[in-house]
Amino acid sequence: MNLQICTFVLFLGILSFSFAQNTASMSVNQGFENRDLQGLIGFENLFFEKLIFEGKAIKGKSYSIEIIEYINGKESSRKILFDGKESDYFNIRSEKETLNFFAKLDEGKLKVQMHANGFRSKKMYYDLEGNADIYALKDFLASNETITIDLQKKHPVFAIVTPTVHKDGSNSYCEVAQSNIATDQLGKHFKIPHYFIVNIQFV
Repeated sequence: MNLQICTFVLFLGILSFSFAQNTASMSVNQGFENRDLQGLIGFENLFFEKLIFEGKAIKGKSYSIEIIEYINGKESSRKILFDGKESDYFNIRSEKETLNFFAKLDEGKLKVQMHANGFRSKKMYYDLEGNADIYALKDFLASNETITIDLQKKHPVFAIVTPTVHKDGSNSYCEVAQSNIATDQLGKHFKIPHYFIVNIQFV
């Protein structure tokens, strides 16, 4: 093996090790196992999602969660729901972190809050465009039980959307969340007038 090949192989090894040192797995548990309870919260337009992050690289890090609102294809607002950089108290102390995300859609309003490890974020409120019943919360994992994320990048975890409507009158929420279209282009691509994206970023 010549020197150039050895150098290239060594470079790939370092690159792979560096990537592994900055990644974690992410999974989502939806709702409650109790069917009656799940039926009740569905009836009330409540959404409960459990985000689970695992990996050696998350220990000692903190994270922030932002919500971006889009109206008619353009960003309308960008707000921080939770900022873990405010105190070392919020630093992750193990190789696993669980976040509970709550959303309620009712009477023309969206209310959101996040809970994790004995603390809660503030509650945030938004006005909805039209009937609250047509909005739904979807994650971006598609059919995957777990995905690997790069902790050095910002990641969309949830979309609160109205469905895309087809010419035959049928509609779909999952088609939007599983499309691989950039989150800031979902409104234009699927002709969705109003939606929200929830992002997480580790620091």
